[in-house]
Amino acid sequence: MEQNAIYLESVKKQFLYYKLLGEKAINQLAEEQLFLALNDDTNSIALIVKHLSGNMLSRWTDFLTTDGEKDFRNRDAEFENNWNTKDEVMAHWDKGWNCFLNALESLQPEQLNTIIYIRNEGHTVMEAINRQLAHYPYHIGQIVFSAKQLKNGDWESLSIPKNKSQSYNSAKFAQEKKRQHFTDEETNRLKNQ
Repeated sequence: MEQNAIYLESVKKQFLYYKLLGEKAINQLAEEQLFLALNDDTNSIALIVKHLSGNMLSRWTDFLTTDGEKDFRNRDAEFENNWNTKDEVMAHWDKGWNCFLNALESLQPEQLNTIIYIRNEGHTVMEAINRQLAHYPYHIGQIVFSAKQLKNGDWESLSIPKNKSQSYNSAKFAQEKKRQHFTDEETNRLKNQ
């Protein structure tokens, strides 16, 4: 049971870290840039947010008792833009993340082996979380990549900046060894950026 509690705490920190990465990327852009697609085969950041929010609301609303593909979800519409402002984008971002994070927060370690369904396919709760731990950062990566392209060189790095690995590693190895989650320092750094 203790391992399940450690797992839950770890994934919560990882999701919060990726949420923060997405927000920091979005906040570097002008409002109109959120609605630009890099080409015909890509989605704008606004559409990626719309898809993430739609997925989160569908998967994590009443997730222990209802299928993760809800009747209210129209996945195809998630890729049609009907938003005009950054406020709309961020309101949906927050709505999706709040639904998901509240669902994670409500979990007890002993529930990780409970079977839930997504499109009638049984998953343990842990498998469903892992599925999203791959899915959500995939799309956050798209947001960060698109934002970097749209900023065209005027980008404030969200990770170790180019040609700074040696100084970053020197600073890390100058510290005493300690046990902490790998996101702790990075999350604090991003919050203070």
